[in-house]
Amino acid sequence: MSDAHNALITRFYEAFQRLDAEAMAACYTDDVVFSDPAFGELHGHAAGDMWRMLTTRAKDFSLTFDTVRSDESTGSAHWVATYLFGATGNTVVNDIQARFVFRDARICEHHDHFDLWRWSRQALGTKGLLLGWTPLVRNAVRVQALKGLKAFQAGRG
Repeated sequence: MSDAHNALITRFYEAFQRLDAEAMAACYTDDVVFSDPAFGELHGHAAGDMWRMLTTRAKDFSLTFDTVRSDESTGSAHWVATYLFGATGNTVVNDIQARFVFRDARICEHHDHFDLWRWSRQALGTKGLLLGWTPLVRNAVRVQALKGLKAFQAGRG
């Protein structure tokens, strides 16, 4: 089963490289749980909508991935996304470690881990450097990310 799960992870990131959010969302179960430091925890269709929003807004985007590993129920991968952060125009190189849980040949849990302070220093510049480690900025990043997702979802409905 690990070969099939490795292929699923590979398919997910190859779709991401093409900015094909529909193909990415198709790798998820309908009740998927996604989490990362920017969005917090998302459930079900909200996870697919997050990828739809991010791929639609992507500027100067590239992605590499490696170290794809899995067994019968879990998997992991390392990926790096490079892009322009829309709010500031700054280039971000986000280095991410992903963990997955599988059910019925799809991803039912996807947890991305990255250094939010490192991300905020790149994305927000001086403000991120000076304050990116604080709960205030961390919470503000999450609020803005979720606000953007809700606006994106409202615009599609």
